[in-house]
Order: sequence, then C-alpha cells, then structure tokens
Amino acid sequence: MKLFFKILMWLAVGFLVSTFLAVLIYRWAPVKYTPLMFIRSWSHSDDKTYTDYKHRWVPLDSISPYLPVAVMASEDQKFLSHNGFDYEAIKEARAEYEAGGRRRGASTISQQTAKNVFLWPQSSWVRKGFEAYFTVLIELLWSKERIMEVYLNSIEMGPGIYGAEAVAQEHFGCHAAALSRSDCATIAATLPNPIKMSSKQPSRYVRKRSGQISRQMKHIPFLKSQKSENSK
Repeated sequence: MKLFFKILMWLAVGFLVSTFLAVLIYRWAPVKYTPLMFIRSWSHSDDKTYTDYKHRWVPLDSISPYLPVAVMASEDQKFLSHNGFDYEAIKEARAEYEAGGRRRGASTISQQTAKNVFLWPQSSWVRKGFEAYFTVLIELLWSKERIMEVYLNSIEMGPGIYGAEAVAQEHFGCHAAALSRSDCATIAATLPNPIKMSSKQPSRYVRKRSGQISRQMKHIPFLKSQKSENSK
C-alpha cells in the first residue's frame, strides 16, 4: 500500500512539473500542433480537407487588431478583466439550464485556449477539471496578449482550417493582418460551430450575427499591444 501511494505521489509530481513546464514553454514558443488537429485528422482520415489541414502560426502583430476585438465581443466581453473564469456567465448558464433552457457554454477565451492547446474537445467533468487547471496556469504565466495570440492561432475556423492566417488566406484571399473590421466580425460569428457555419459563404444567420458583433465591437477596447498600431 505504501508503494502504491508513493507511485501515485510521484505521478502527481510528474504531472504538475511537466504541465507547468509545457505552459511555461508555450509562453514564448509557437503552438504548431494541437490535439484537435490530430483528432480531426484521425477521425476523418479519408478526407483530405482534414488530413491536409491549413495552419500557419503568425505573431499577434501580424493579425488585424479588429480580430481580437471581434472575438471578445462574440465570445468573452470580460476577457481583459477576469482571471480566466466568468463566474457571472457560469451562474447565468446554470440558471437557464435548470429553468428548462438549452445547455450552453460559458467558457472564456482563456478556458477555450487551455482546451484547444492541451486537451481534447469532447466535454466531460474530467476534461472540465483539467481545463480549469490549465486555465489557472496560463492566466498565471501568460499575459492577456499571449493568451489571445495563442487562441487566434489555434482555434478551429473552418473544416481543416486553424488560426487567423489560414482562414484569412482560404476565405478572404489575404493575410491575417489585412482582414477588415467586417471580415473579423464574420469570422467571430462562425466560432460557435465553424464546421457548419462558414465565413467564406456566410448564411443569413451568420450575416445577422456578424452585424450584432460589429455593433458590440464599438464597446470593446483594442489590446494594448495593438492599440498604438491601430491609431496610426
């Protein structure tokens, strides 16, 4: 029994050290591959759309300053002020579900980044627990700008399309830095389900949602690192 607890202790220590180091490394290193890319490629191994996926890492200053604003307006309006969790949104989502409404997510951009980079997409209490752990780590070790940079480079933005540069080239025929304000709002409108909703051929719903996001963007500040660039 002592041996069992000793092994368990060393496994726990190994997990904590290795995950801390991984998050620390990604504070600077580009995230070139994520678990979701592997899962999509494996589960659609007969479809070149997924196996020959599009992804190219670019720094935050090579992404339109409107895109962070658009995703904050759409996904997480308190991103710049919270510590990784939006407790009010979680409370509202729970109350809505208990009242008989649909189950909806209340994940922040920080939580989504933790999931995209370190975990698997299928929802479960186990994954949620690991997601919370990694969210705390990235909020402690990364700046908000770095979280946004990793998020915009790793998030799924279409079938076989990951990150801002890939979606800009595939859907808009330009680099991520050249995306317009309306382009960014349209991309953000598809994020709840980028497999079914397209920013290249937006449906009526996506166009309507894009308009709503565009109006919300007026109330969202630019990231500090992109503020001066946008004011030029």
